[in-house]
Amino acid sequence: MVENLIETQNIEFKESWQDEHLKTICGFANASGGCLEIGRNDKGDIVGLSQAKKLMEELPNKIKNGMAIIADIDFHSIPHPSPSTHTSWEGQDIGKEYISIKIGSYPFPISYRGVYYIRSGSTTQELTGNALDEFILRKQGKTWDGVPMPYVTVDDLERDALRFFRKKALESQRLSKEDLDIDNAQLIQNLTLTENNYLKRAAILLFHQNPEYWIPGAYVKIGYFETGADLIYQDEIRGPLISMPDRAIETIYVKYLKGIISYKGLQRIDSYLVARSALREALLNAVVHKDYSTGVPIQIKVFPDKVIVFNTGGLPENWTVETLLSTHSSVQRNPFIAEGFFRSGMIEAWGRGIEKIMLACREYDKPLPIFSSNKSGTDITFNGEIYNENVGENVGVNVGENDFVEKYQIKYTKKYPLKYTLNDTQNKIINIMTKKPEITIDKLATEIGLTIPGIKKNIDQLKKAGLIKRNGSRKTGSWIIPQNEHLLDTQKYPIKYPIKYPLNDTQIKIIDVLEKNPEITIDKLATEISISIPGIKKNIDQLKKAGLIERKGSNKTGYWEVKKQ
Repeated sequence: MVENLIETQNIEFKESWQDEHLKTICGFANASGGCLEIGRNDKGDIVGLSQAKKLMEELPNKIKNGMAIIADIDFHSIPHPSPSTHTSWEGQDIGKEYISIKIGSYPFPISYRGVYYIRSGSTTQELTGNALDEFILRKQGKTWDGVPMPYVTVDDLERDALRFFRKKALESQRLSKEDLDIDNAQLIQNLTLTENNYLKRAAILLFHQNPEYWIPGAYVKIGYFETGADLIYQDEIRGPLISMPDRAIETIYVKYLKGIISYKGLQRIDSYLVARSALREALLNAVVHKDYSTGVPIQIKVFPDKVIVFNTGGLPENWTVETLLSTHSSVQRNPFIAEGFFRSGMIEAWGRGIEKIMLACREYDKPLPIFSSNKSGTDITFNGEIYNENVGENVGVNVGENDFVEKYQIKYTKKYPLKYTLNDTQNKIINIMTKKPEITIDKLATEIGLTIPGIKKNIDQLKKAGLIKRNGSRKTGSWIIPQNEHLLDTQKYPIKYPIKYPLNDTQIKIIDVLEKNPEITIDKLATEISISIPGIKKNIDQLKKAGLIERKGSNKTGYWEVKKQ
């Protein structure tokens, strides 16, 4: 045989007909079309088909009744060449028959017996759950982030997030001052984030203070690991998507990555495990391309020698990692989210995200990242060296040094407070050890009402996190609570109910005013900050729930107490 055929995305071989093969036809119709040839083995060799002419009569009705579609069915007999291959058949038995069934791609979803199938590579797969939802939306010309959502309005969106967008868009010149000098409702409409007077999912994700109320998993989780499973500490960056990448990157470079300080003449140079611009681009890529229907957050794992960025958005259909790394056009899973980030100036619309990551790594002389993708999602691994803290007179590690940490603590802990990760038992342990450094494990278990093994397990975790140390023997020693300078203030004990979401600019202003003038009334506070009274009350309620402020006394004669976190 001169011909050498293999099964592909658009070609499938079967030695004989079974009604089960209607699933393959359904899969072709839901993908880019294809051809099913009956009478060939897996290698593409023609083995012949008995009763081929009878099948020619039965198959059109089977396909039409099972899926309500029409296929092009052809009968072939050697030595006649296949119309699709135009190949000669030297050396094969004359008279062998086979059938080819050609199916085009359909613009609407096709099901077989109520089940949807799609062609992926050289296999046919059943579509279920989130994959089925996304498939049906795309067949209808919609995307997941473009679905309208009831019960939420423009007034529910966070004004600080919209101000952040306006600032970024103006700085990048993607939008003019005239484009931005409009009310929020008109801005959201101009960004095509509404449909039939409803906000689209993208609008909620981009600009709502708590998008997780509607869309679980819409946040970034960051963790520091010594080894594969040894989590030391973690943070969760929540709130509006539009500012999430900047907040996450700031958290990583302030708290998670060690910076090597060197000097070129009088110029100070900070070098990190991963180039900041490369990691920022990787995170933006994850935020824009994530599959938000899964409920799984973006995950950033920081190790001493590498950083891994993972999101649940797989590659586009028929793409491989090689496709991703080659020159390609932009294929957007979430076009409305992408448009918001594009208009803000944070991303481009030409599919250059991966290219920019590579360029940044080369510019800072870092190893190129490793990309991998499967059904669960896509990850980018940035490999590097474990920094040696003794690297010469003019070089030092800046994490833990007061001049570095203090530079960011005031701004960072006020504006972007982080969720505390210790459990209630660990909080109690630290509080008791602070008051009674000489307490034994037995007495600690009795006081907290927990078993001794349970106390030991929590103490081991606190030791690994560097939150407690034991000085001396078990009987005569004492517990030491270090300062934990590598952690920000809002992560230190004994905060039991920390702020879950970042403070907005209005809430920061309120706290600053209350600290200077505790007797101020809500009316005067609204006037001083230039915000409506309902707006002031809404933000004050949130600050009260977060435990950051408390009203002492009556509304007229009382005062505000700002809690020191």
